[in-house]
Amino acid sequence: MPSTSIRKFDYDTNTKVLSVWFVASGKHYEFLDVPVEAYAAFKSAFAKGRHFNNHIRNRYAFRLAEGTTAGQSGD
Repeated sequence: MPSTSIRKFDYDTNTKVLSVWFVASGKHYEFLDVPVEAYAAFKSAFAKGRHFNNHIRNRYAFRLAEGTTAGQSGD
């Protein structure tokens, strides 16, 4: 199901970085040391925003991705 809060996401199995692009802000964040099982659960979740809030947000260290600045919109 498409999400109203998450535009897209990607996962790098080598670095365990989960990249998430948000709809409202257009910002792209990278969540660090995310286990592949957590990514798989997120990927298969019916409600991506709810799953993100309940299982990823505030559980993993994160950073604003390079090239993303405050106020920058998405594509």
